[in-house]
Amino acid sequence: MEKENIVQEKSYKFSLRIVKLYKYLIENRNEYTLSKQVLRCGTSVGANIEEAIGDISKKDFINKIFIAYKKARETHYWIRLLRDSDYLEHNISESLLFDCEEILRLTGKIISTTRKSN
Repeated sequence: MEKENIVQEKSYKFSLRIVKLYKYLIENRNEYTLSKQVLRCGTSVGANIEEAIGDISKKDFINKIFIAYKKARETHYWIRLLRDSDYLEHNISESLLFDCEEILRLTGKIISTTRKSN
């Protein structure tokens, strides 16, 4: 039985939420520019974590996790912008920001721990 990978699971669920957010923004708010930005970076987080899991070297692993961290930072920015421009309700944005911050903490810890183990 495979061990559960928390950051992999959380980033996948976050990506699903981002896809649903994108659909909501284009269908209900007629917002196409910001929604495309948040879709690209928000789904990139999980994709880079998946790539990191498959990497052979520790250097490649850290690089992909760091890219996922940076994409999570960017996603955090776009969610705040959508909230502050009144495209997103406060409760939805806060829930998304909480999930994003959790991924930031996890990826940051992974980077720190992996670098220390060199």
